[in-house]
Amino acid sequence: MIPCSSRAGKTVQQGTGYLAFIPGAVPPVPPIAFDTEMIQRLSAADLALGQLSGIAALLPNPDLFVAMYVKKEAVLSSQIEGIDCTLDEVIAQEESDAGVQTKAIGEVVNYVNATNYGMERLKTLPLCLRLIREVHGHLMSGVRGEHKDPGEFRKTQNWIGPQGCTLATATFVPPPVPDMSQALANLEMFLHDRTSLPLTIQCAIIHAQFETIHPFLDGNGRIGRLLVALLLHERSVLKQPLLYMSLYLKLNRREYYEHLMAVRTTGNWEGWIKFFLTGLEAVSKEAASTAQQIVAFREDALRRASKYGQHEIKLLDVLFAHPILDIRAAERHLTCTYATAATAMKNLESEGCVTEITGQKRNKRFKFTGYLKYFDDKVAS
Repeated sequence: MIPCSSRAGKTVQQGTGYLAFIPGAVPPVPPIAFDTEMIQRLSAADLALGQLSGIAALLPNPDLFVAMYVKKEAVLSSQIEGIDCTLDEVIAQEESDAGVQTKAIGEVVNYVNATNYGMERLKTLPLCLRLIREVHGHLMSGVRGEHKDPGEFRKTQNWIGPQGCTLATATFVPPPVPDMSQALANLEMFLHDRTSLPLTIQCAIIHAQFETIHPFLDGNGRIGRLLVALLLHERSVLKQPLLYMSLYLKLNRREYYEHLMAVRTTGNWEGWIKFFLTGLEAVSKEAASTAQQIVAFREDALRRASKYGQHEIKLLDVLFAHPILDIRAAERHLTCTYATAATAMKNLESEGCVTEITGQKRNKRFKFTGYLKYFDDKVAS
């Protein structure tokens, strides 16, 4: 770790000789510089967020759309941490009676549960350290980090770097516990600050500061990214978590980490904030575009299904909630005979709405490809 001192904090040698970074207070001093580029990026990000919020209000069934976005964000945020799992695997697990099949799927399912818990908890508790701990508890319960104090801030020193590195050779060492506690208290005050900075800039600072503090033994990256969605939701900028910021960060991972380190080493908050705002604009535009396309797709799919009858129309609604489905499950949802459910699925398949994914003659499973294609990894340029 390189010794440094900046408006973001300073490295301090500890008793055993290693260097740890002690973050400064937020908002930073001197304050954020609003040059022409910053103002332009802020305006563009706010405009894109506003357009997304307006389009989301027009969705015929926003809960189903939002549920898929939460799953997608969970997959992407977990992939950044090296947790290899796909959206299809998570959806298939939900429809399975066998429970969670792999540790990776379990971690992503936990992220979905943690997100849903956090959004619901905001109805009764403001975004604060207590809520963050509770969300972390849901994220880490019963998975890889379950022995690393789920729901509790760390009581020992941690560090970041290549596998096998030590405190002395780490890429970055977060603050020791006493300094961590002080930084967290300051961060909580900033979470409640509604006047000093525009919200989108506040989101950028909070994410970076949380990652610098690194208050948990595991799961910091995922919680830090989730904080953005929770804050936007709490402030009613987005009533539903429709952004998957992790896609932009995943596609620009190297630049993401370089900007975070530049904040720590040189105090370059402005460079990080501009990068963050650019990503916020991009994913907002992509989400808005996706929402519009899904509305159009649903109208077209209903038109196609209506050529056959009520079972096909009802099956479409089922597929939006359960986009990977077998005939037995379709039979239960439609409360009809197996033959009727099979015919309805076959008719939707002939219309290109679903695709059989097993290649088997028995126990066939169908994927709602016409819908799921809108959640492919992509981001507006």
